[in-house]
Amino acid sequence: MNGIANSHTIILIFFMCAVTYLPRLLPLFFLSGRRLPLWMEEWLGFIPIAILSAIITPLLIVNGDTGHVVFLNREVVVAIPTFVFALRTKSIGFTVLIGMALYWLLGRFPVLYVMKIYG
Repeated sequence: MNGIANSHTIILIFFMCAVTYLPRLLPLFFLSGRRLPLWMEEWLGFIPIAILSAIITPLLIVNGDTGHVVFLNREVVVAIPTFVFALRTKSIGFTVLIGMALYWLLGRFPVLYVMKIYG
């Protein structure tokens, strides 16, 4: 039985690799050497930010325990000034450090968080 499970696992991993790799390979294969229209290049430029927003937004506003939408949790309170800092400085490293420091501060001193919301 172990040999069958191993062969199924290897086949599964192979198909998972194919499903992951083919969507990347096919556009590269068919579009290499061609110039895309300007409107399509601009439209494709929005895909990374749309994907990142779709990943981050639920993590910020949905409570993992209950599944309820909560707009004033610690993550949102930290994300707003971190986002503003990122827009002004355009520095990824310092933005990460600021976000981590703010998150730590609000976890260490919850009074600051309560004062921001209710004060």
